[in-house]
Amino acid sequence: MTALPVALIQTRTPATQAASVGHLEPLVREAASGGAKFIVTPEASNFLQKDRAAREDRLADQDADGLVTAARGWAQELCVWLLVGSAIVRSGQEGDDRAANRSILIDDGGRIAATYDKLHVYDVDLPTGERWRESAAVRPGDAATLVDAPWARLGLTVCYDLRFPQLFRALAKAGAQIITVPSAFTVPTGQAHWEVLLRARAIETGCFILAAAQGGRHKDGRETWGRSMVIDPWGEVIARLDNDEPGVLFAELDLSAVERARQAVPQLTHDRDFTLPA
Repeated sequence: MTALPVALIQTRTPATQAASVGHLEPLVREAASGGAKFIVTPEASNFLQKDRAAREDRLADQDADGLVTAARGWAQELCVWLLVGSAIVRSGQEGDDRAANRSILIDDGGRIAATYDKLHVYDVDLPTGERWRESAAVRPGDAATLVDAPWARLGLTVCYDLRFPQLFRALAKAGAQIITVPSAFTVPTGQAHWEVLLRARAIETGCFILAAAQGGRHKDGRETWGRSMVIDPWGEVIARLDNDEPGVLFAELDLSAVERARQAVPQLTHDRDFTLPA
C-alpha cells in the first residue's frame, strides 16, 4: 500500500473513563465510516484529571481500563488500526506508584500490537505562571518504540517528546516512515510552538507526522490548544483543524513521499562525530 487513509481525532477528554468512552466512540465511528484505516486519538484519551486523589481513584491497569477495552472492541468491529494516543494507566512497576502515560497501538483484530511509555515528562514553570509537574504522577518510560504495521513502519511519541529531536531522528534512522505525536499542549506553548515544532520534526526526519490533540476547556479546569494536523515529509501541512473543538481530521498519506524527501535531502546519512568546546 502506497496511499494510506488516516484520521486524527481531536477530543476534549472528560475526567472519567466512562464519560471518555461516550465522548470518543462516535468520533471513532465517524473516522472509520470516512474510510480511515489508521485512526489516532490524543494524549490522555481515557481521562484528564489534575486532582491527585481523584486521579488515583480512577487509575486502572491497562487491561482493565474502560477506554482501552472499548477501543480494542472498536478496532476489531470496524477493522481498523487504532492508536490510543495515550492512556493514563498503572505503570506496573514495583515500588513506584506513579502511572504510565502510555501510547497503545491496537491492530484491526483488536489485539494490542505495541505500547510506548512517554519518555519525557512535562515539568515546567511557564511565564504565564502555570506550573506543571508531570513527574510527580507519571513514571517516564525508558525505551523507544518502532512498529512494523502492514502499511508502514511507525514510530511512537507523546506530546512533550516533540521537543527532543534526538528521539525523532533515532526513530527515522531506524526506518520510521510515520511518527505519531498525540498531545495535550497547553495554550501558551501551543500558540507559540505547536506547528513550528511539528513541521521541524517532519523536515528533519523525512517522516509523516500525525499530531492528534486535545482542545478547549476540560472538566478539571485545564485548557488545551487543539489544532490537530498532519504534516508530510517535506514539512507541508496537508490537513489541519483550525480550532479546539472535538472532531475528525482526514488525510491520505502518499508513503512514497518519504523516500522522495530523503533522496532530495539525505540528511539521515550525514551524521558526523564532533568534539564539544571546552
